[in-house]
Amino acid sequence: MILYVLKQNKNRKSPAFGKWFAFPVIEETIDLDALAEHMSNHNTPYSKGAIKGMLTDMVSCIKELLLEGKNVKIADLAIFSLGIKNSKGGALSEELFTVTKNIKGVKLRARATGELITKSLNLEATLKKASATTKSNGTTNTTNGGGGTTNDTTSGGGTTENGNTENQGGGDNGGGMDQN
Repeated sequence: MILYVLKQNKNRKSPAFGKWFAFPVIEETIDLDALAEHMSNHNTPYSKGAIKGMLTDMVSCIKELLLEGKNVKIADLAIFSLGIKNSKGGALSEELFTVTKNIKGVKLRARATGELITKSLNLEATLKKASATTKSNGTTNTTNGGGGTTNDTTSGGGTTENGNTENQGGGDNGGGMDQN
């Protein structure tokens, strides 16, 4: 179940100014240790420690391969690659281009593949509207209300306590929800 909150675009320069968009509520970030434990609970002969060791080595190897200029594809997850963050404006000519003046940095990119492509996710994802309130101690309570799938947003109900609304996504245009 993907909980979402609605936010209004307040950027006066945006063509979407004043319009409302859905953003996912991220309730928890699972680290490598928790992922290994989760995987070990799925009828595998491997222990949490063995799985964590393999995952740790996998992360290290993916980083190494990316820094060698290679892409890494993990079927039904993503193709990982590096991108370059160019400075605005670019260089006036090839001769005037320098790394220090024209490149701001390097970024990690991930493109969904197989079972995680948008078409598949739209068929499997269920969405439920959440309203978030932040308490004075900094914790966030998330209350469900409304919801459904990407095609139907009329069902819903229930409550989740202490949901975290940080790290909410959305596109460069302010986000939105696919209503195929």
